[in-house]
Amino acid sequence: MSGKAHEPAGDHRIAHIALDEETIIWRNADVEQERRVAIFDLIEDNSFKPVRSAERGVCGPYRLRLSVHDGRLVMDIGGSDGQALETLLIGLARFRRPIREYFAICDSYYQAIRKATPAEIETIDMARRGIHNNAAELLLERLEGKVETDFATARRLFTLICVLHIKG
Repeated sequence: MSGKAHEPAGDHRIAHIALDEETIIWRNADVEQERRVAIFDLIEDNSFKPVRSAERGVCGPYRLRLSVHDGRLVMDIGGSDGQALETLLIGLARFRRPIREYFAICDSYYQAIRKATPAEIETIDMARRGIHNNAAELLLERLEGKVETDFATARRLFTLICVLHIKG
C-alpha cells in the first residue's frame, strides 16, 4: 500500500501474473509477443478486486496464476506475500467460439501485416478488436460476483486465456 489518502480500501490490482507453462503447448514469435505485451500492460495498469478476499479485509496487490484444467480457467489468487487467498474456477465452454474466432482473425492479421495494404490491415484489425472486446465483455459477465475489474483488465486477461489455449 502506498499510503496515499485516496487509497483507503487497499491496492486492488495485480502486481504479478504467471501462466501455467505446462498448459501452453506451443508458441510462435507472434504469440509470445502478444503474451509479453498483455502481461506488461496488465501489470502497468489494472483493476482487480477478488470479492471474497476483499470481504475478509484482504487488500492487494495480488499475485495471479492462470491455468486451464478440465475445461475450466483456474485463477489462483495470492497476496503480495505469496500466501494463497482463493482459487476461482471459470467454465470456458462459452469462450470456445470467441477463442477460435480470435485465433483465426489474429492469423489473418499477422499474415496481412506481412503482405496486405494498410487499408486491408486496418479492416482486419477492426474485426480483431471487435472480437476481443466482445470476449472481454463475456469475461466481465463470468467474473461478476467473483472479481471486480474493469474492461481493459478483462481484455488483457482474455488475451492470456487465449495464450493458454494454444495447442499448436
